[in-house]
Amino acid sequence: MYLQKSVKKDKILVVDDIFENLLLLEAVLEAEGYEVSLIEDSKTGLRMVEDLLPDLILLDVMMPELDGYEFTRRVRQNNNLPYIPILLITAHGQSSLVEGLDAGADDFIRKPFDPEELHARVRSLLRLKHSIDERDQMANLREDFVSRFTHDLRTPLVAANRVLKLMQEGIFFSVTPESLDIFKTMISSNEDLLTMVNNLLEVYRHEAGSKSLKIAPFDIENLVSEVTQELKPLAVEKGLVINLEIFGNHTGSKSLISGDRIELRRVITNLLGNAIKFTDEGSVNIRLNLNPDIISIEIQDTGAGISSRDQAMLFERFRSGKHQGSGSGLGLYLSRYIIEAHQGSIDVHSEPGKGSKFTVNLPHVVHS
Repeated sequence: MYLQKSVKKDKILVVDDIFENLLLLEAVLEAEGYEVSLIEDSKTGLRMVEDLLPDLILLDVMMPELDGYEFTRRVRQNNNLPYIPILLITAHGQSSLVEGLDAGADDFIRKPFDPEELHARVRSLLRLKHSIDERDQMANLREDFVSRFTHDLRTPLVAANRVLKLMQEGIFFSVTPESLDIFKTMISSNEDLLTMVNNLLEVYRHEAGSKSLKIAPFDIENLVSEVTQELKPLAVEKGLVINLEIFGNHTGSKSLISGDRIELRRVITNLLGNAIKFTDEGSVNIRLNLNPDIISIEIQDTGAGISSRDQAMLFERFRSGKHQGSGSGLGLYLSRYIIEAHQGSIDVHSEPGKGSKFTVNLPHVVHS
């Protein structure tokens, strides 16, 4: 015996203040197998949208208290609702169509309507609805997969590095100079992989729209100085000189800007870390310009530089540079995403053999 899979009926909410119109639409739509809900009062219909979650709303334009345009606007302004296509029914002309589309409606049909035309428009909007729902479902599945995948990767990486650092310190046995180099390489490789995993998760969170910035005033001078001090040992270990210069804050007052401190810290850490990583000799210079309208952060190195061809793709997803040791290409892509979400910009100027300069510009929307 074979069990037949039940087919889910599409739910259509019909709102019209004239009862005879509702009965006509019900007869036409139920003949096609749709599940139809009829509402005579527009305010009641609006309240029902969130509970019913219809696949399509058919809406008369001219209704008392809440007309079809305002009904549509309120549906579109409700962030708790998924996308629901709206088909407006009107007896009016071109101006009515323009106002409805501006309010957020997806399509129009004029009275008196032809049943075949109504069926065609309904089918078209339901195909759109199902396509968007499938896309959103795939995005949610992708984000869930990435979250689980990155979690499953991070846990053993962190645990492995803890054990490796204990071994490096000679906790378990005597360590030879050769073993120290091996442990150092393994720890560094694990940390690079951990950074890539964290960046991958953040990229998917941003792209899925599940990452919201926590905007608050903070001291940008303090943040840049903090990251510089944190990464300075890496530069010193490579024999590099690291310099921080601050311009435009001669009054001694704090340099406050509005932004997500954690996300901007991620950007500065990535840019400065890259400058140190890809510079074998010379210096890394950080210049913070505290201008009245724009805060700019310049990070310049004396590394190998980047060709113009690579620069054109540098901030794209999974586009890593050609330099030995280049990572997944997610760090700069994520940095661009974060800066643009702050209404800022990020760019690079570089020549092969002459180093690179990355510049971040942020609006100085809070003045100290």
